[in-house]
Amino acid sequence: MKRKRFTEEQIIGVLNEAEQTGNIREACRLNNISEQTFYRWRTKYGGMDVSEAKRLRELERENSELKKMVAEQALDIRMLKDLNSKKW
Repeated sequence: MKRKRFTEEQIIGVLNEAEQTGNIREACRLNNISEQTFYRWRTKYGGMDVSEAKRLRELERENSELKKMVAEQALDIRMLKDLNSKKW
C-alpha cells in the first residue's frame, strides 16, 4: 500500500495557508505538491478542521469493516443455498 506523505492535519494546514494568502500556486510550490493534488484535497477536506478530518477517517475505516462483514455474510448465504439445493 502506498504510504501517504501528508497527514490530515498537514493537508488542512496547507488548505488554510492557501486560503489565507489567496495564492494557490505559491502554496503548492512551497509545500511541493501539484495543483491537481491541492484541488483534490480541497474537494475532500475543504472547510474541515482537524477533529472533523479524524472523524471522517474513523467513519471510513468503520464503513470498510462493515462492507467486509456484509461480503462474508453474502458468501456464507450463497454457500448454504448451494448445499441445500443439491440432491443427495
